Amino acid sequence: MVLPLEMGWRQLLFENWPVDPELMDAHLPASLDADRYDGSAWLSVVPFTNVAVRPKGFPRSLGVRLPEINVRTYVTRDGVPSVYFFSLDAQGLASVVGARLFHHLPYYYARVSLRFRDGRVQFDSRRRHPGARPGVYEATYWPTDDPFIATADSLAEFLVERYRFYTEAPDGSLRYTDVSHDTWTLYPASATVETDTLLRADGFARPDDDPVCYYSPGVDVVASRSKPM
Repeated sequence: MVLPLEMGWRQLLFENWPVDPELMDAHLPASLDADRYDGSAWLSVVPFTNVAVRPKGFPRSLGVRLPEINVRTYVTRDGVPSVYFFSLDAQGLASVVGARLFHHLPYYYARVSLRFRDGRVQFDSRRRHPGARPGVYEATYWPTDDPFIATADSLAEFLVERYRFYTEAPDGSLRYTDVSHDTWTLYPASATVETDTLLRADGFARPDDDPVCYYSPGVDVVASRSKPM
């Protein structure tokens, strides 16, 4: 039995686009529905770093750092707003293998670096997973205005205040993990993206429109075990 995990999510960019809900539904398991805001489904790319990743109850000093980037969308099942991941690229090989085996998450091994300089985050991810479609993401991002807490029924709340994610096991069964953390502190953000082939690797064209971007310094998180529906 896999223990629940504790970790911190730090220096995140939420890069978000509205997309056709029918297009999104075509990429989802039949048991999940694309969640909508103002009539659109939403597609997001989220680079960040995990810090102090460890089994729940273990000292922070035993945790590991795991920079990663994920491609995700927003779904509902039985009225619960949740997240569905198309891919997660991460630096730690052992962590990638463990997440695939025990949480059934579509993790890919990548060489990832995240540096914080002069108020800006420099992020670089290059997929190295054997047999996987190549995916590269190079970007610099930074906060542009004062911090805020997402208000009820706002787009920001829709995109970030989610406390469950779904995955598919190799046998096609649906599983879920619940997460708990404080409310996000967000900033309006800008991003300069030099390269992004992750969306193409997941079957999406990168939208031509400018994304809606938010930055967060992060939250501390507890994630439950992966559970069957």
